[in-house]
Amino acid sequence: MRIAIGSDHRGVELKQSIINLIQETGHSYEDFGSYNTESVDYPDFALHVAEGVAGGNFECGILICDTGIGMCIAANKVKGIRAAPCYTTFNARRARQHNDANILCLGAGEEQLQDPVSEILDAFLTTEFEGGRHQRRIDKIKAMEG
Repeated sequence: MRIAIGSDHRGVELKQSIINLIQETGHSYEDFGSYNTESVDYPDFALHVAEGVAGGNFECGILICDTGIGMCIAANKVKGIRAAPCYTTFNARRARQHNDANILCLGAGEEQLQDPVSEILDAFLTTEFEGGRHQRRIDKIKAMEG
């Protein structure tokens, strides 16, 4: 699987941990930054990752900011993106199963993650979209995009 990953300055440390996990699982990735803790604007990184996923260059994306919420809002502005902030393995599985989420958004504050990041990441990357009644709902979301 090819994964796009990006963070703002608050997410750099967690992003590096996730990159290590991605490498351990044998997936490939492209790091869209940020690369240090100097203050940056998260929408810039969300846009690059979201465009890569929406354009078909990556199967999924991972975005990290202070809470994961800002990245999620920004990424969801790109047509074809279904980004979800996930703090538990349950959220990550459901985001994939029911919403066909294609970008995982995480908060850099460890206190926010209720399960280990490795388990959340694994749940997101290994869970398949269930289709069925959920596809009808995804189709409605796509129609809203215009």
